[in-house]
Amino acid sequence: MPLELVANVAIGGLLTGLVYGLMALGLSVIFGVVRVVNFAHGEMMTIAMYAAVVLFGAFRMDPFVALFPVAAAFFIFGYIFQAGLINPFITRPEHAQFMLVIAVAIIMVNTLLMVFGPDARNVSVAYALESFSVGPLLLDTVRVYAAIAAVAIAGGLFMFFKSTRTGRAIRACADNYLGAKVVGLDVKKYYALTFGLGSACVGAAGCLMVLLVDVTPVLGPSYTLLAFIIVIVGGLGSMAGALLGGVLIGRSEALAGLFFTASAKSMFSFALLIVILLFRPQGLLGKRS
Repeated sequence: MPLELVANVAIGGLLTGLVYGLMALGLSVIFGVVRVVNFAHGEMMTIAMYAAVVLFGAFRMDPFVALFPVAAAFFIFGYIFQAGLINPFITRPEHAQFMLVIAVAIIMVNTLLMVFGPDARNVSVAYALESFSVGPLLLDTVRVYAAIAAVAIAGGLFMFFKSTRTGRAIRACADNYLGAKVVGLDVKKYYALTFGLGSACVGAAGCLMVLLVDVTPVLGPSYTLLAFIIVIVGGLGSMAGALLGGVLIGRSEALAGLFFTASAKSMFSFALLIVILLFRPQGLLGKRS
């Protein structure tokens, strides 16, 4: 097999993996702070993909532009969802939290089926077939732009948590719930803010992903599972780990599709997960509890 082909596929998988990483980053942020596993994560991303399709069809709005209003809408939704529905369950047993979010996920999937039907939808932008030539490499323009946008959004989120007062307050709530309450922080408000930020990440990732794959209502559970694989590989609660895990999964899927078949992608993703769990259970960048 030509080395140039392998290199092109590997680079394409890396670029797609950065978008995967942005999707998983939202899940990692929510779990790292709120300690709630969002089983509706993939379904939320599917809704964002449909939102990009609708905005493109109605207003010819490019998904790279649509990600701003979609991310803003998802932030508001995530804030209200956490404040109104999840916060009352924070002190309840974990299985009650799981069942609540799974119920929401099922409602989302069936609502999408009723509204859009089972047929696949996509967005056809003018530059979809364009590419950059870098020596022997041929890089898809869409994947390059999507990867750049994913890195920029992730970088902005890193800076928010590191450099702003609100970001430091959120980190304090994540590190010590009781201590944060003792010093007077409104923990529930910061939890809702965090869920909103995580939801905004998945909303932006959905607008980028719709440029790469067609969307159907039943994509949600597979993306939820993919996000879990990524954050476990990278390390639960680690933001950098989410991006690293996304890159590894993206490249493994791309190379598995090249050397074997497209149906082998999931097999290699789970194989990577098993290896990580065997030799580093906390994930590549995770910390031992």
